[in-house]
Amino acid sequence: QVQVVESGGGLVQPGGSLRLSCAASGSIFSVNAMGWYRQAPGKQRELVATITNGGSTNYADSVKGRFTISRDNAKNTVYLQMNSLKPEDTAVYYCFADLIPAVGPRFTDDYWGQGTQVTVSS
Repeated sequence: QVQVVESGGGLVQPGGSLRLSCAASGSIFSVNAMGWYRQAPGKQRELVATITNGGSTNYADSVKGRFTISRDNAKNTVYLQMNSLKPEDTAVYYCFADLIPAVGPRFTDDYWGQGTQVTVSS
């Protein structure tokens, strides 16, 4: 079994910062890309940032310069440092891990967390 669990969401004032964490655990053979999506009320889920196991990153234009994604490969954990937060960053943030489980066929697949709420409001 593989689990992906996020933490670190909450309420923050505009201009503030939050750090999200996400860990993939269980019977894992290898982890490829990890990253974050978000979904605001009434909107489609959108990409926020991704990072490969080699450290290459990709960001949505809306968060470039404000958010930083990083990972600890030894812990199968990805982080999202969010600075200069805006009300439009309010959303449920979902973590994903593109990985190969240790049990069963060695096919890569995306595993998702349950989501963590980020609210930016004064």
